[in-house]
Amino acid sequence: MTLLLGRADVERLLPPAVCIGAVEDAFRRHALGETSPPGILGMHVGAGSFHVKAAGFDGVFAAKLNANFPGNSARGLPTIQGVVIVSDAQDGRLLALMDSMAITALRTAAATAVAAKYLSRESSETLLICGCGAQAPAQLAALLAVRRPKRVLAYDQDPARAARLAGATAVSNLGKAVAESDIVVTCTTARRYFVARDMVRPGTFIAAVGADHEEKQEIEPQLMARATVVTDITEQAAAIGDLHHAIDAGVMSRDDVHAQLGEVVAGRKPGRARDDEITIFDSTGTGLQDAAAAIAVYRRASQERSSLTFDFSGGNP
Repeated sequence: MTLLLGRADVERLLPPAVCIGAVEDAFRRHALGETSPPGILGMHVGAGSFHVKAAGFDGVFAAKLNANFPGNSARGLPTIQGVVIVSDAQDGRLLALMDSMAITALRTAAATAVAAKYLSRESSETLLICGCGAQAPAQLAALLAVRRPKRVLAYDQDPARAARLAGATAVSNLGKAVAESDIVVTCTTARRYFVARDMVRPGTFIAAVGADHEEKQEIEPQLMARATVVTDITEQAAAIGDLHHAIDAGVMSRDDVHAQLGEVVAGRKPGRARDDEITIFDSTGTGLQDAAAAIAVYRRASQERSSLTFDFSGGNP
């Protein structure tokens, strides 16, 4: 029988601490060669795009199909919609189907928190969230699980959205907010950078979350070149992340990347080395994170034995 899990199920079964632990362990195990290489397929269609991200470990395979349509808010629809398929990697049995919107938000935020744990200063006092859409609450909740800032600021081109982010103070001057912040998270759909090197003070940690295809950009290439850059997967960041734009601008190469996050988690590369170091996590989103989060949800749901099930072979509920 296949488990069917909606968004509410995923959010209930995957609190920030559980998701952060699962994602951190997956990054570590990937660096140690204990997971299958994550795969990705992307296609542009009309006003949006579809992508498939997949990975597996511990005898379980997970693949996520996401639709991303930035104009959907005007239609009253979510920007991101999709499904995660969880299968037994030994015999192919379909173990679970679950909502991908919650998985995407929670695993992306968890990766930011893992990166912040190793790359931000423990004494970070001010956190800025740039882009206050569906991703912002998850980012804030995950970061508060690993750091205790005294101030949380929120910036959005739509001031009303920034004002709605619970637990944060809305700000209108982006440059001033960045200059005052120790941790900056960018989770937007921007196609031109808006965080520049002259805004950022020494010691800042930036989680660049929004650039998940080659046309998106949030961080000035010269700022990337100045900083210590850690990627989720360097090959992918070089193709679709902010690293991609820095390489195209001729100010960086792949060899200039300090490490992949898994290498830092596994202790193979150092994290933050100095208090005045500017560190950037180029977060493009990987199938490894999706698999880690989805497998955690599946295992917790299996233990509960209360989720809806369906027999796809026989068609009987």
